[in-house]
Amino acid sequence: MPAPMPIPATDATEHSVLDDVQGLSTGIVMCSLGLVLLTHLGFMTGQTAGAAVIISYLTGYSFGKVFFVINLPFYWLAVKRMGWEFILKSLGCVTALAVCTDYMPLGFQIERLNPYLGVAFFGTVTGIGLLAIFRHGGSLGGLGIVALYIQDNFGFRAGYVQLIVDAVLFLIAALLFPFTVVYYSLIGAAILNILIAFNHRRDRYIAR
Repeated sequence: MPAPMPIPATDATEHSVLDDVQGLSTGIVMCSLGLVLLTHLGFMTGQTAGAAVIISYLTGYSFGKVFFVINLPFYWLAVKRMGWEFILKSLGCVTALAVCTDYMPLGFQIERLNPYLGVAFFGTVTGIGLLAIFRHGGSLGGLGIVALYIQDNFGFRAGYVQLIVDAVLFLIAALLFPFTVVYYSLIGAAILNILIAFNHRRDRYIAR
């Protein structure tokens, strides 16, 4: 999943606590649904979520548990880069997502889902969910924080870091999983990243 690129406010409008609660909650539910659909199909995605999906497939542990644990080392780095408000919101989002992805499937059953439709749902629903989370000052943690740290300290652009990470993850997936898994996963990741690229822009959103 793409990492948040903080967009500073250019207007006096601020989100209230209630705004943040409903925005972050909506984002978490949508991202959870997207990941449930993705993992139901046996596909993967990029960034920290992608690493967690691969580990969960290989170990048998649930995605939620792996995703929560794999994010823990990044919070120390995020304190220095983002501050405590961002950390607390991100920790809350990651924890809630881990719980939701593990327990949401208990509430419904998927009898049939076309792979193309599934990855389209994943990319669209998860992308909208991430936008809600980003715009209310949170994130789903992970490798994006490292990308921003590298950019700040070494001048290597965060977007390039994320592309390299995704390339490595999909290369690993290509060695471990059938071609069709990687093929469909790339389509879903492309839809997700295009949606974020078009909509997470400082000239289109000014409140925070």
